Amino acid sequence: QVQLVESGGGLVQAGGSLRLSCAASGSIGSVAAMGWYRQAPGKQREWVATASSGGTTNYADSVKGRFTISRDNAKNTVYLQMNSLKPEDTAVYYCNAAGRTTRGGVYNYWGQGTQVTVSS
Repeated sequence: QVQLVESGGGLVQAGGSLRLSCAASGSIGSVAAMGWYRQAPGKQREWVATASSGGTTNYADSVKGRFTISRDNAKNTVYLQMNSLKPEDTAVYYCNAAGRTTRGGVYNYWGQGTQVTVSS
């Protein structure tokens, strides 16, 4: 029942920056893990970053030091600040929400994705 909508993608030159946003239809305060994934042409979807409900963050080695994930629970929004972008960062970026309901169910929701293209 949770809907996720990504925005902020676009075309940027190598070395530039973009900030992606993921707006959720409901509260994300209790969501165990909000994350970002990406899929480049001809490649499998890969994990990029995760922000837990407890405030911890984790990053893939390929983006560590360049990308920052953050959660604004009051606005039900997750962000991905991307700096020092490289052509290999070109991909469709997807927002993900994973957790459990109060009734014991497990959920894993995905947004539709937003395109990020980094030119040389």
